[in-house]
Amino acid sequence: MKKLILGALLFSSVASFAIRPPVVEISGDNGGRLNGNAWSSKELKGKVHVLFYVDPDEKDLNNHASEALAAEKFDLKKYASVAVINMDATWLPNSILEGALEDKQKKYPNTLYVKDLEKVVVKKWDGIVKDDDSNIIVFDKAGNIIYKINGKASDKQVKEMISLIKNNL
Repeated sequence: MKKLILGALLFSSVASFAIRPPVVEISGDNGGRLNGNAWSSKELKGKVHVLFYVDPDEKDLNNHASEALAAEKFDLKKYASVAVINMDATWLPNSILEGALEDKQKKYPNTLYVKDLEKVVVKKWDGIVKDDDSNIIVFDKAGNIIYKINGKASDKQVKEMISLIKNNL
């Protein structure tokens, strides 16, 4: 019995699993891509995807993870990244945030940036992402979540995430 409980605790602390979250669509008054087009989580298939869901007030919390992923230079035919910005989680005006997102898009041209103006992802993915935080979610090619980090990623978690991505490419 003790081994079973210990195993369950160890499994839950690693935050490694495979689930398919409900489909999220962001468009119109709810936000969408920087160019105004709609975005859907249905697009998180066919490649290994890393999705950052970030409160703008926590935008720098996981820069080390972003930089580690960029340094890997993953094959873009097999890997993609998406940054969904929880724009309703801050007091900053959307016009200032949009300018910052356009700058980020220039710095990271291979990342798709999406604005979530009404916490659509928080509402649909309750328990998967945390509001007012920085979240990193890894999806396999089938669109299943295989790893997630809520809050500041430790160096160990970044290494685990990169290893998992490599194993799923």
